[in-house]
Amino acid sequence: MASLHLCGNTGTYVDAPMHRFRGAADIAALPLERLAHVPAVVVDARGVQAIGAAPFRGLHLLGKAVLIHTGFSRYWRTERYLRDNPFLTRAACEFLRDAGAAFVGIDSLNIDDLADLARPAHTTLLAAGIPLCEHMTNLAAVPPEGGYLHAVPFKWVGGASCPVRAYVLTEDGAAQRTSVAPHE
Repeated sequence: MASLHLCGNTGTYVDAPMHRFRGAADIAALPLERLAHVPAVVVDARGVQAIGAAPFRGLHLLGKAVLIHTGFSRYWRTERYLRDNPFLTRAACEFLRDAGAAFVGIDSLNIDDLADLARPAHTTLLAAGIPLCEHMTNLAAVPPEGGYLHAVPFKWVGGASCPVRAYVLTEDGAAQRTSVAPHE
């Protein structure tokens, strides 16, 4: 029999509101409709470090998994990955919340600016019950629309963050892996 010992923030993972707010919903309480077969929108934000609301304007985001493609995952497992990561600004987070996004993921070290201790993405989005996913990859292979995100963690009572094997099913039935793998 094998055992598993890990930190919830390992590889590609999902954050529940409990990650930021004591007593808030944990991983086990996340609604499956925000994690499984969620219509996905991939937003191209390559070349931008502080991602504002502009890339999201004009998009129908209500009930969608918003996946932010920055291209930063190419630095995975390098020293470069640990600094100057792309992140969402407070304005972007407020826009996504107000637009009714169901899930927000990014192919970056963190969805927040590591220098901003207010952590507007974690604070704004998790307060609205929107699960977050960090360390995504391969978003260039996912079409801008027409796919369905699956990023279901195991049902961890008391867990604030949990690894997932994230992927997007496209309308033609193909699966595009969006989780980082140990060999990458």
